[in-house]
Amino acid sequence: MLNIEEIQKILPQRFPFLMVDRVIELEPGKKVVAIKNVSFNEEFFGGHFPGQPVMPGVLIIEAMAQSAIILFYADKEETADKKLSYYLGSVKVRFLNPAFPGDQLKITVEPIKIISGAALVNATVYAGDKEIARGEMSFSVKEGHE
Repeated sequence: MLNIEEIQKILPQRFPFLMVDRVIELEPGKKVVAIKNVSFNEEFFGGHFPGQPVMPGVLIIEAMAQSAIILFYADKEETADKKLSYYLGSVKVRFLNPAFPGDQLKITVEPIKIISGAALVNATVYAGDKEIARGEMSFSVKEGHE
């Protein structure tokens, strides 16, 4: 549905902090399903953890947050030409299994509530049929990032 070039038009993050590789489903205001391919070549695996590489939980949360931004953006056509900054508010996430090199993370985000300058969402992350994480997060949006 959205390739990496289209994702980069929405998200301000860039390598090595861009955590969404593709969007495979997008229903504005209802749901986004994004993919993050976890490669052994990711820089963080050098130190997390040598000999037993595991994707850091904070980066899984970042993938969830970036997917939520895409959902918010798709629901707000008036944001298309604006430079926006996103501020993560609360995060209530449970980690159920680790993510390893070679996993393909499927991130699903559905809104609880979206208003003009903020959102509260539910997110789940799977690798195959294994649930990696789930939780709720909120964020606010302000105009003016460069």
